[in-house]
Amino acid sequence: MKRSAVSNFPLHLLLLPAVILVLIYSYGPMLGIVIAFEKYMPTKGFFRSEWVGLKHFHYILSLSDTMEVLRNTVFISVMKIIAGVIVPLTVSLLLNEVRHRVFKRSVQSLIYLPHFLSWVILGGVLIDILSPSTGIVNTFLGLFGIEPIYFLGENRWFPYVLVVSDIWKEFGFSTILYLAALTGINPALYEASFMDGAGRLRQTWHITLPGIRPIIVLLLTLSLGNVLNAGFEQVFNLYSAQVYDSGDIIDTYVYRMGLISAQYGPATAIGLFKSVVSLVLISTTYYLAYKLAKYRIF
Repeated sequence: MKRSAVSNFPLHLLLLPAVILVLIYSYGPMLGIVIAFEKYMPTKGFFRSEWVGLKHFHYILSLSDTMEVLRNTVFISVMKIIAGVIVPLTVSLLLNEVRHRVFKRSVQSLIYLPHFLSWVILGGVLIDILSPSTGIVNTFLGLFGIEPIYFLGENRWFPYVLVVSDIWKEFGFSTILYLAALTGINPALYEASFMDGAGRLRQTWHITLPGIRPIIVLLLTLSLGNVLNAGFEQVFNLYSAQVYDSGDIIDTYVYRMGLISAQYGPATAIGLFKSVVSLVLISTTYYLAYKLAKYRIF
């Protein structure tokens, strides 16, 4: 054991920069949790600010905005989770039927490309595409006599714009996961089913989907831990005061309350509440992933 530790020391040393970064940026900021229980004053710091206990938690629970933001977050997240399974799964099944390798790889590259772009870039693209005056979407709708729609400025449209744009950006990555799972299905099963007279639809229903069911269950189960993460970067780059009622999520609410309004205590209390709930959800999802898909992180 001692000899092994000595021989692996250079490998452990390589981990040191990553460990230091985690300590600084992940564990160090946890000291700020104390702000949720204080009347925090930047000039006094953590240790000299007045202690108020659970006052901030009572305050945020009394705000009507808090429940509205929570509903928005859960609604947008659940829609993203559902669409984030259905769309890439459907696309991967369709691509799996393509026999022209060049066309198949070209499509994979095109749908995977948005994954590498930041929401700052994609936000500007979407603003131009969905513009009510010059956007290509409204120009196309105008050909059918439909009045321009302010997709990023109307509450009834904005949540769905978030879901569709998130799928556009990320479904290519998930498609690769499903395509990789499809390669693990024994081709002899398709040959046997063909001899029995099964068509492509029956093969997909009785062989393909059961063959990749573990990865479907795993990805769906693990995604449940992100129910309270509706995508800060995306919402922050697309929303405005006009769509706070339907597009404001926990992260953007904390940002506005803490950094814009300087209500440090209540903002930290909301963030702590979200972190605790997320911890419970993530722990539950990993337990379900182990039970349903035999997935373990170690």
